[in-house]
Amino acid sequence: MQPDDVIRIIQEALLLTVLLSAPAVLAAMLVGIIVSVFQAATQIQESAISAIPKIIVVYLVLLVAGAWLLRELLQFSLALFEQIGNVAWR
Repeated sequence: MQPDDVIRIIQEALLLTVLLSAPAVLAAMLVGIIVSVFQAATQIQESAISAIPKIIVVYLVLLVAGAWLLRELLQFSLALFEQIGNVAWR
């Protein structure tokens, strides 16, 4: 396995990490902004008000997108296992 192959695998792994975490992170960010605007408008500064909706929304997003996330991760893992045969041991 050449250094270029290792770099390509690392790049693909990092891109997959960003892709798999994006739905949950973006949903939490959107809910956080909405809750922050609500808290600023009502002047309620309770930390549980911002944490509980984020937890619920992230759970729902992972529940809905879970099959797609698993499919992407499995495709990447299978591609890595297929490349194991191409590794030349010295």
